Amino acid sequence: MKRNWLRAILGGLSFGTMLFVFEACYGTPQDNAGFDVLVQGKVKSKATGQAIKGIKVSAVYSPQFQYTDDQGKFSFYVYTGGTFALKFQDTDSIQNGTYQSKDTTLYNARDTVFVDVALENN
Repeated sequence: MKRNWLRAILGGLSFGTMLFVFEACYGTPQDNAGFDVLVQGKVKSKATGQAIKGIKVSAVYSPQFQYTDDQGKFSFYVYTGGTFALKFQDTDSIQNGTYQSKDTTLYNARDTVFVDVALENN
């Protein structure tokens, strides 16, 4: 009797762990009653107009962030009620020079937002 009870507890814990790992790997669905906003954009140099690779773009007060690709593009979802802040940081400074960090706040954001940002060299 004790062994069956122990097996049931361990089976439940294993199933719960599997669900947690699945959500951690694949995330949750991106439609939370219409409060998700797709943030897309491009980061470029203010001096040259060229795309900057490796800039960390993050949503302030949210775990969401992404690094810009070769074309300076980024894209991620943010759960919001309409207003949120973005932070742009040059975290490597070796790959493409050094750029000043920049913060921006987006108001009344709905569905999809495109942000075009030009960073200044240090």
